[in-house]
Amino acid sequence: MSETLPIRRLVIRLSLVVVGMFGFGFALVPIYDVMCQAFGINGKTAGAYQAEQQDVDESRRVRVQFLATNAADMVWEFRPMADEVSVHPGDSTQMLFIAHNPTDKPMIAQAIPSVAPSKAAAFFHKTECFCFTQQVLQPGERIEMPVRFIVDRDLPADVRHLTLAYTLFDITASKPPVAQATP
Repeated sequence: MSETLPIRRLVIRLSLVVVGMFGFGFALVPIYDVMCQAFGINGKTAGAYQAEQQDVDESRRVRVQFLATNAADMVWEFRPMADEVSVHPGDSTQMLFIAHNPTDKPMIAQAIPSVAPSKAAAFFHKTECFCFTQQVLQPGERIEMPVRFIVDRDLPADVRHLTLAYTLFDITASKPPVAQATP
């Protein structure tokens, strides 16, 4: 009996550690988001930008490069229509991304954006973006997805090149089955 008491205490303590680690794991995502927003790190962009009339700075050009990658389990074809554009700060610009579901089943995807260098993320404003909503594609379906953005006139002068990168995630398993439209 005396041997079971220390073992029971050890099991209880280890169980509490496991529960605490599990809870901390869930708390990391909101903590990370708050830290990124507070310090402007990791190039996280804000949601939709309410465009105010900006004067276009025609004396300056900024190169915006586009990257599209798939998460490990995503099978869609996903790419920008062009690798890069040259924009005047303050000017509204649009780029199209192409997505194609090559499978024989409906799928749901979510794109997560990032801007580099991270100090430029606060000056990159998306007014319209496919990343604001989940994308549902039927088997074999191909779509063009727009992103409309403005590089702010207040972008630091030493930043001449931005990269807008998207990672596309398959979230089909986390959503109810998608009904296929009948012709």
